[in-house]
Amino acid sequence: MELDRWEEFEDILNELYDELPENILSGLNGGVRIVDEVNYHPEDPENLVCLGGYRRDILGKSILIYYGSFMQLYGNFSREALKDKLRETLHHEITHHLEFLAGEKDLEIEDEEFLRNYKRRKNE
Repeated sequence: MELDRWEEFEDILNELYDELPENILSGLNGGVRIVDEVNYHPEDPENLVCLGGYRRDILGKSILIYYGSFMQLYGNFSREALKDKLRETLHHEITHHLEFLAGEKDLEIEDEEFLRNYKRRKNE
């Protein structure tokens, strides 16, 4: 598995970022950042890998994309397949941002449902 694809990963994310309409990122003052680590969900910190996250804190709003998580799960994917997974994750996190701005929680509810189903399947 190819693990040292940082520059390629960064290039792909920049391409995806450039495809977005400017107004869709309004209020995302922390931007989109790549984090080197593998990020695990606190509900299953040994198995459930998170690819991205939408963060709201005292410093503002930002999207985190976890390079380590992508490499663990998709490090052997072709550039185009990796780009598809990155696009899916970026759009997911942008949706969280837009829903927060609109006072909506549809995707948050969907994520909670995914987690409930995940835990149920794990306990079967």
